[in-house]
Amino acid sequence: MNLFRTTLILAFAFLAVFGEATLAAPRQLLGAQVDLLPALMVYAALNAGLPTIALLAVLGGVWFDTLSANPLGVSILPLVVIGWPIYWRRDLILHDLPFAQFVLGAVASALAPALTMLLLLSGGKDLLVGWGTLWQWLVMTFVGAVATPFIFSLMDACNRALGYQERVEPGFRLDREIQRSRKKL
Repeated sequence: MNLFRTTLILAFAFLAVFGEATLAAPRQLLGAQVDLLPALMVYAALNAGLPTIALLAVLGGVWFDTLSANPLGVSILPLVVIGWPIYWRRDLILHDLPFAQFVLGAVASALAPALTMLLLLSGGKDLLVGWGTLWQWLVMTFVGAVATPFIFSLMDACNRALGYQERVEPGFRLDREIQRSRKKL
């Protein structure tokens, strides 16, 4: 587990949740609350380990629920459901391609509110569901899909700028002296 990458992911999750709660302009402009945690979970599932995914799901879910109208802890399970399958199949996913990041971000951003709504309905909560809910779900899906490639590039740039870069040594050193001799027959 890379401690710096985990810290960077959790710091970005905290800032994203705080920004979503305090900035009213995107919510008023789009008519929907934007959620960047599913897009960040896609990044964490493709580039980090299971402890990072678990920490992001628990801490990000609790932070999000604390600053929203959700019951505390209801956002944890949808984030785990997003991160777990991506983590187990990350060797098969072309995570360097922006199109793949876009598609994974769209699926994750569509799945998170749907699972949260399912959990709230199964818990006996009365929800106000209508055409506005469909608009909010579509906006959240689109914004999450567009934000995912930007999150990948931002996190990779921060990791390159601030993180430890391993030095790759070639198998053959250029300063090595090769002694050759002729065998006498």
